[in-house]
Amino acid sequence: MDNLEQYILDNTSPEEALMHSLERETYLRVINPRMISGHLQGKLLEMLVRMMRPKRVLEIGTFTGYSALSIARGLEDDARLDTIEVDDELEEIAASFFVRSEYGSRIRQHIGSALDIVPQLGEVYDMVFIDGDKREYPAYYKMLMDGGYVRSGSIMLADNILWYGKVAQPIARNDRHTEAIVEFNRMVVEDGRVDNVIVPIRDGINLIRVL
Repeated sequence: MDNLEQYILDNTSPEEALMHSLERETYLRVINPRMISGHLQGKLLEMLVRMMRPKRVLEIGTFTGYSALSIARGLEDDARLDTIEVDDELEEIAASFFVRSEYGSRIRQHIGSALDIVPQLGEVYDMVFIDGDKREYPAYYKMLMDGGYVRSGSIMLADNILWYGKVAQPIARNDRHTEAIVEFNRMVVEDGRVDNVIVPIRDGINLIRVL
């Protein structure tokens, strides 16, 4: 961690003890623990939720539940978050922390492909956080926009949109992850139904508003 990042953390509201425990357990038990949202991004999600006051939120990619709990913390009591994770081996970790959190009752946990589950839920979402399989980002976007699962005024946030800077470099052969993220960013900026801005926090968030 460099000095500037430490300064930012030192001057941001402190992390809740339960969230710190979740991050620690993720690093102890999970492959690729750096995929966790972490304190800065989690706090940003919570603040955006508090400002937007959404009633229905969708998360694609639960991982171990840090971002879900951050979103749930900002929700009002009558609001709900549907969070979807394709890897069933992560279900127990996330669920154990949802149970321990006073905000866990606001979360509905789903296991499987978001491309299959979202149509089954049949909800229209005020806010969507996309952090699933990077290769499926274009498919998530088409599903949400063309399927009617977001509406005018809905906000979508797509994580890892800079992909370690690879999006601004020549794409290596068979690098499907980078190809998909580049395609996603192009789809968004060329879509007259939305406006957007890429926020360079951590690995980048594409902040998208449906017109």
